[in-house]
Amino acid sequence: MASLAEKRIADAEERSVDPQARPEELRLLEALLFASTEPLDQATLAKRMPDGVDIKVALAQLQADYALRGVNLVRVANKWTFRTAGDLSWLMTRESTETRRLSRAAIEMLAIIAYHQPVTRAEIEEIRGVITSKGTLDVLLETGWIRPRGRRKTPGRPLTFGTTEAFLSQFSLEALGDLPGLEELKGTGLLDSRLPSGFSVPAPSDDPTLRDDEDPLEIGDLELALAPAVEPESGGES
Repeated sequence: MASLAEKRIADAEERSVDPQARPEELRLLEALLFASTEPLDQATLAKRMPDGVDIKVALAQLQADYALRGVNLVRVANKWTFRTAGDLSWLMTRESTETRRLSRAAIEMLAIIAYHQPVTRAEIEEIRGVITSKGTLDVLLETGWIRPRGRRKTPGRPLTFGTTEAFLSQFSLEALGDLPGLEELKGTGLLDSRLPSGFSVPAPSDDPTLRDDEDPLEIGDLELALAPAVEPESGGES
């Protein structure tokens, strides 16, 4: 009687000889996703599939196939990509890697932008209750987690900010709607359980379409956002 190892080898050889033993659409999806240098959305993948293929079913099946492997098929920012399995991520870590922690001010600002976008710097300061250092905003822009969206149709036409796909990827979110709500934040201790009556957490939206109160960005707006402040700001930041 053949051993289990011999049987597995025989099965593998059979699959290598007969590629049709595996559904063609799964092989096509594998090839597209492995060859791509960036995550691909469902619509892009569907265009490359043969007629009649249910792309949602095929992706779910491929994701299940890779669930226990060294690489997993994951969805980030509503796009699909292969990534090293979470329990093996330590293999990709170098001893020389230095982790830089965001300041409390930067974390607060990032949270406000994520939940309230599109939001201006002045609106961030109003929510936080303190003046925001421009350096803190620059740090978040340099990480690539936030970006200028447009300009508010108000006097001074301030820049509005929102999060990016890099933010979703960093925190392994499929969409902004996956951010924790009020009860989840209370449960983790990030919010005081004795909140004022009527307190609520906004439902975040990552719709890239400009709102009615936003104008499109102008040439040089990104450089302006990262430029040094002309005058020093008064007041402190906590």
